Amino acid sequence: MTRSFRQQADEQILDRAAALFARQGFAKTSVQDVADAVGLSKAGLLHHFPTKDALHAAVLAQSTHLGDQVVEQVAHLPAGPDRDRRAVEAMVDVALAHPGMVALLLSPVTQGGYEVAAGTDGVGAGALRAFGIDVTAAEPAAGDPERVVRVVGALAALAVLSLAANQHAQHTAWRPFVVATCFDALGHRRPGASPSVPYQVEA
Repeated sequence: MTRSFRQQADEQILDRAAALFARQGFAKTSVQDVADAVGLSKAGLLHHFPTKDALHAAVLAQSTHLGDQVVEQVAHLPAGPDRDRRAVEAMVDVALAHPGMVALLLSPVTQGGYEVAAGTDGVGAGALRAFGIDVTAAEPAAGDPERVVRVVGALAALAVLSLAANQHAQHTAWRPFVVATCFDALGHRRPGASPSVPYQVEA
């Protein structure tokens, strides 16, 4: 289904707003900041979203929608490498299409670790659920801390690399390498990949 011009404009506004919220925080981001980022006047932006709170609510709603989409794509798969690969691919595609949204919603993963990320709505929590981590459990990391560390590491790599790909306009060229890097971080060997050789550190 073809998106309307209004829908595309709204999505661009939400993504730029999310990027600013990620970098500056909600309190320090003004409506004028968002308007400047999307090339609108303040009045023009308020025509799309009448208040800053309405804009913030729309960002959160969009993030939840994107997170749910990721989970839906892998929910039918059992835990294991196939589900992990599909989850990585889905997350990378979301990140490349919505860099600001992913910057905002994975910032808890990159800045605060699991405890903060687990309380995040939208893509942040959706990403953890996609990899089989129960964000509602009281001590979800207690059973398999290695898995939690690997998932958080893969998401941190995804956040950094997808933002870099967007900044350098390398969406298509970098995508397979971003997917491979995140998949490796999860502890899976790719077919034909060379075994890792630990660094030898002299005493």
